[in-house]
Amino acid sequence: MKKIYSLLLLVISCTSFGQTIYSENFGTPTGTTLISAYSAGTAPATFQNSSPIVYTGSADIRITGVSSGYSGASGNGNVLINAIAEFIQIDNINTSAYSTSNLQLSFGINTPTAVTNLLTVEVSTNGTTWTPVTYTPSGINWTLATITSGIPSSTTLSIRFTSTTALQFRLDDIKVVNFNPTCTLVLSTPTAVCSAITLGIDTYTVTIPYTGGTAGAYTFTPSSGTVGGDNPATVPAGNIVVSGIPEGTGFTLNITKGSCSFDATAVPPLECKPASALPYYEPFAYAEASSLGSSQQWSNVNTGDNIIVAGGNLLPAYSGLNPSTTGYAIFDGAGIDCSSAFTSTTSGTIYYSFIMNINTMAGVTDVNGGYFATFGSGSSTFGGTLWTKRVDDGVYNLGLEVRTGTAANTTWTNDAYTAGQTVFVVVGYTFGDPNTASDDTVNLWVNPTINGAQPAATITDTHTGTDLTSISNFILRQDSATETPSMSVDELRIGTTWAQVTNGTLGTNQNTIAGLRMYPNPVSNGTLFIETSANAEKSVTVFDVLGKQVLNTTTTNNTINVASLHTGVYIVNITEEGKTASRKLVIK
Repeated sequence: MKKIYSLLLLVISCTSFGQTIYSENFGTPTGTTLISAYSAGTAPATFQNSSPIVYTGSADIRITGVSSGYSGASGNGNVLINAIAEFIQIDNINTSAYSTSNLQLSFGINTPTAVTNLLTVEVSTNGTTWTPVTYTPSGINWTLATITSGIPSSTTLSIRFTSTTALQFRLDDIKVVNFNPTCTLVLSTPTAVCSAITLGIDTYTVTIPYTGGTAGAYTFTPSSGTVGGDNPATVPAGNIVVSGIPEGTGFTLNITKGSCSFDATAVPPLECKPASALPYYEPFAYAEASSLGSSQQWSNVNTGDNIIVAGGNLLPAYSGLNPSTTGYAIFDGAGIDCSSAFTSTTSGTIYYSFIMNINTMAGVTDVNGGYFATFGSGSSTFGGTLWTKRVDDGVYNLGLEVRTGTAANTTWTNDAYTAGQTVFVVVGYTFGDPNTASDDTVNLWVNPTINGAQPAATITDTHTGTDLTSISNFILRQDSATETPSMSVDELRIGTTWAQVTNGTLGTNQNTIAGLRMYPNPVSNGTLFIETSANAEKSVTVFDVLGKQVLNTTTTNNTINVASLHTGVYIVNITEEGKTASRKLVIK
């Protein structure tokens, strides 16, 4: 199964008192590997650096005797040199932007003796003429050696480590740095938090702890946002705070003082998107051809091709459901999974329902089938999974599982369903009673009566020891081309009662305002009229197709001034007397 989940981490790249020009920790070999084979290996058995850096030599890379005991020891792969004239050579390090007087070479070394010059270290600018540089071991076993002079400024710096003895030497964490004793600023691991969590495009704040201030004034250049917090020019230790960074964008901060330069790089925090209240209704009212995961109601949880929003509604419609005409989701094969968060539920029964239309089962050859919709307790713990399995190109079975274990645990429908026909499905996840230690149960209803009482389930599934403790999101899932058919989904509802997910109106917590009428649509004169049966005061919020809030106001005499909106498509949320509706608006 393909899945590459994103780890949203913050990384900072800088060094105390210096700037790293070249660094190599030799990765993680799968076993003893010659340098020539290691450079052509597959991850993780590869060097950190690629072209133009070139590695040669008669030494090898090993996973045994990993580095430890000095600051910055990376462990894992290291170079073993254990024979006379055995060596490792590193070519094409570019140090030309720095002064020779400030260049330093450091490396972790595991040596069996404190005798100097048993391991020769040499540098060259042409790969032919070599100059020895000296270091003094600070002890046996793993230590950190630093060479503070003799490293040339060059576009083609080469470094060679050669043994003059049969004794064993190990090398790790080789670095070339530009050292400046006036660059005293030390940056620690930053944190990032959302400044707000709304349906609009929010901002986040990055906090970067530091020490080593009061060595002079610094210049701050952020990629976005406003720099604040403590000032290293006057405060010796504190926090640099950058606020107002747009949600979903990366962040870098460059800090300079003379020749000193530090770069802090931050990946955004988890998206600043809100969890919806239950009952939840999703008509997929987004711009045609847009990515579902880019909306403020959904988040992409891995990588691959996007789930896309198609225009119009899913036809043929399911009798009595009256799907909206604002859009529907389409996907197939391998790709991104989209998650939508809602209020966490830990007891009783929680349902999801939608209409679906599988275009074809051609190419879906996995005999175990695959699941495409599920409740989640986060982005990787699933329950109430809904499956499909191919009978032939035009026919399929539906399956259900209380948790995602193996296909052997999936319960399948006896009836088969025809590709090209719209099917209405309802899944209910019932938490077990903790007082009796009963197991959780899931039920599937296929094509139940709209606005009717809850009937007997089409199929039921339960296992021992596979229960969720909470449910807080719904996921549309693309697994692989052999498991996920080409399909469409519309009219998603999530609720804690049967009626909330089988209502024949346009929604349960939206679109329930009696007599709602919004006109003209498209609008060309800057005035929008919103009428209802009650004609009470209404709160109106308008979002663009990216989910950014562009207007928030209340009605006056059932009118809204939309003259400030540019030509395009918008989503209008209307609230009156505790009821909410959504409509698509076109500005001409």
